[in-house]
Amino acid sequence: MGLSQGFLAVKLYEMEKQYGKLQSRLLICGEKNHLRIQKELERARDEYQEQLLTLQREVEQSRSQAVKDLSQIQLSFYHKMEELKKKLPEYFRSEETVQEEDGAEAAALYAEYAVDHAVQSMQYAFIAALEAMDAQMTLEEQKGEESTCRK
Repeated sequence: MGLSQGFLAVKLYEMEKQYGKLQSRLLICGEKNHLRIQKELERARDEYQEQLLTLQREVEQSRSQAVKDLSQIQLSFYHKMEELKKKLPEYFRSEETVQEEDGAEAAALYAEYAVDHAVQSMQYAFIAALEAMDAQMTLEEQKGEESTCRK
């Protein structure tokens, strides 16, 4: 297994581990303990902010333009999603509903699409990892063929 394949395997394992952690946290929240859900929400928001700060540092401090660009795209996406999340309740506003109902419905819709995006992102990450592994293996095979042709 090449260096990049090992690294990708570690990253995919991290993704699997994070998914398991999220599943456990969702089970805890399924207990319908409002205080516990609020504490979990606060902890999840803190972790999210840490990840955003890490991305921001990568944009500002990385020597690699590729890392800067990839981090900036992710950061931009997250900021745009947060902006949209704030606007969503306006789309539900009507004379028959109160503001809290609009907010709850908007939050549910946003959550649904956030989960859909996460599922699609996991699939995309898996495809990207397989493409990288395929490219690495193709390169190794070509190098192997070149060395046997020279003998």
